[in-house]
Amino acid sequence: MRLRIPNIHTRPNEVPMVAETATGSDVEVAGAQEMNEKDGTQVTSKAEEDTVTPEFQHGVQMAQAMNQVWTREHLIAAYIIIWVINFIQGFGSGITGTLTPYVTSSFQAHSLTATTSIISSLIAGLWKLPYAKILDVWGRPQGFALMVASTVLGFIMMAGCTNVTTYCAAQVFYQVGYTAIDFTITIFVADTSSLKNRAWWIAYTASPWLIVTWCYGPATNSVLESIGFRWGFGIWAIVYPIVCAPLFWLMWHNLKKAEKQGLIPKQDSGRTWRESVIYYAVQFDVVGILLIATGLSLFLLSFSLYSYQAEQWKSPMIICFLVFGILLSASFSVWEAKLAPVTFVPWHLMKDRTVIFTFAMVAAIYSGYNVWYDYFYSMLIVVFNTSVRDATYILNIYTIGATFWCLVVGIIIRYNGRLKWIALYFGVPVNLLGVGLMIKFRHPDTSIGWIVMCQIFVAFGGGTLVICEQMTVMAVSTQQNIPAILAFEFMIANIGSSIGSAIAAAMWTGLFPTNLAKYLPASALPDLQTIYGDLTVQSSYAIGTPERDGINKAYGETQKLMVVASTCLYATIIVWVSLWREINVKGMKQNKGMTM
Repeated sequence: MRLRIPNIHTRPNEVPMVAETATGSDVEVAGAQEMNEKDGTQVTSKAEEDTVTPEFQHGVQMAQAMNQVWTREHLIAAYIIIWVINFIQGFGSGITGTLTPYVTSSFQAHSLTATTSIISSLIAGLWKLPYAKILDVWGRPQGFALMVASTVLGFIMMAGCTNVTTYCAAQVFYQVGYTAIDFTITIFVADTSSLKNRAWWIAYTASPWLIVTWCYGPATNSVLESIGFRWGFGIWAIVYPIVCAPLFWLMWHNLKKAEKQGLIPKQDSGRTWRESVIYYAVQFDVVGILLIATGLSLFLLSFSLYSYQAEQWKSPMIICFLVFGILLSASFSVWEAKLAPVTFVPWHLMKDRTVIFTFAMVAAIYSGYNVWYDYFYSMLIVVFNTSVRDATYILNIYTIGATFWCLVVGIIIRYNGRLKWIALYFGVPVNLLGVGLMIKFRHPDTSIGWIVMCQIFVAFGGGTLVICEQMTVMAVSTQQNIPAILAFEFMIANIGSSIGSAIAAAMWTGLFPTNLAKYLPASALPDLQTIYGDLTVQSSYAIGTPERDGINKAYGETQKLMVVASTCLYATIIVWVSLWREINVKGMKQNKGMTM
């Protein structure tokens, strides 16, 4: 939109103390786990520390070995550095996104702004699938360094670009690196935190947005008025390596320390070059990744590009994209279930009811969110006559509120441990209440205060569900499968967002012109198409004039039906969450070694 009193006894319908999908080596031995109450870190018995899980892939074994040699000081330092990295990530992305229209305009190609964003976001989203396997097979520090290099390359190309084509390529490198760095940090937190504390630590890594949201706007203005967009990009090519290097050093130092202690199994394969290619193709599940990545690319592109086609959804190209996208995605399921020698995600995990219904919830959340959100900014500017600054602040209520509330939810999960109850009895109803109330308040003659109230409800409810959706799939997985299952969850969110945006666009193009024709005075009807297509024209009519009143009524009627559709999608979340298993993360043991 990628946050009591301890319960000692396991309830009859809760998952046992050890996750069902855990391997034998993950089972906690009584008395083996000790908690350092002073600093919150968790250590395990010496017998458990001396081993890594043999059946896990090499990158995961390295992560397990690193956990066994982390010192308390190094781990705390790593989490402090992560906060700084995420601050830089948020600050840089805010400035970069705001500068993009100015870059394309400088090349007389402002109309390609959306195309640039579509391509870079799509490739970056799909990259998480193979990148999850890179982390598992190659290793966390290596993957992190590669993605920092990709981000820096993107900034260098943006600073030196001479045409839109180069800028688009630069955006791809940047977005791939940006999303992968964020993903690596999430996996690092999963590797180095206990399940009961993980929700709070994930929320902690997102907390820089509480500050960033207010900073990047004025910073962008300063860049444009002083050093210009080229140095506005170029400076980040210097900042990123400096900020990210300490975290890489900590990971690399502890990796080498684990190697010296003999904790990481040596890989003397004796394979030929050809055998190595085949081996890694199998380990990376190249066939499966190609099937799902190609299928999702075609499927998601159809939602992004249909509006550029004269026949829209009837366009032969769009129909082909949809058909082949669905067929290839279905082929991925067959490959993973029946044919893959090494699966991207274990098939038994994909059949787990908690995973299935969490994915269904994610799809419903993101599709419903985009239905009401996509034209929300226009509504604020035209109907509520807010300034651009105030409209931006209202849009940011979700980011600020959800980020803050995730910290609170993390504390609740730390002491209660149960995920289903807080999602079902707080997250879902509060989210549904916030969206449902907009049916009444999202129309002319309503105080903007009621809209702000609805946004706060959506932020608190959404923040709860976002944390719970990540925690549920991690809780039923092993450490080996967490990168892949989270990458898959991200793709479900992308699909949901695309479907939601398509629904919003279809409703807007179908309803808004009709309502304009219904409510505009006869004198303004010749300008209907101009009014329909231009936000500036809509807001140019004075408040209280028949034209502005007609536009506002058209907005109100259209937005009301869009919010109704969104509420219906949100209502299905009640069903999906109620079908989760009861999971109590307080007593579950997932990682070896020292954890936060």
